[in-house]
This record gives sequence, C-alpha cells and structure tokens, in this order.
Amino acid sequence: MKKRHEQKLILLSFGLMILFSAPIILLFNSEKELFGWPVVYVYIFSVWLFSVVASFVILKKYDE
Repeated sequence: MKKRHEQKLILLSFGLMILFSAPIILLFNSEKELFGWPVVYVYIFSVWLFSVVASFVILKKYDE
C-alpha cells in the first residue's frame, strides 16, 4: 500500500474517532425525529455510511 493511502486511512480513523466521541454524539441527542427516526440514530448511521464509502474509495485506488 502506498504511503499516501495509509495516511488517508489514518486521517479517516482520527476523524471518525472525533465524530464518534461522546460530546459530538450528545449534540444530536434530542427528541426530534428525521424521517421517523431519532436524530442521533440518523447521525450515527450517516457517519458510519460515510466511513464505509470513504474507506472503499481509498482502498479502490490502492488496487490501481
């Protein structure tokens, strides 16, 4: 794996560590709903989906 791809994955993991920290998650902990789901669930699954897609894109470029 190229060094720049490793650096991107490390940067992604640090970003996810910040996005999944308790103070950030508590910002979205409210009684409001979005599409019938609590906002905190939408936030957690959106960040998770973004991480999967970003990891896929980074690793896809590794194969080239």
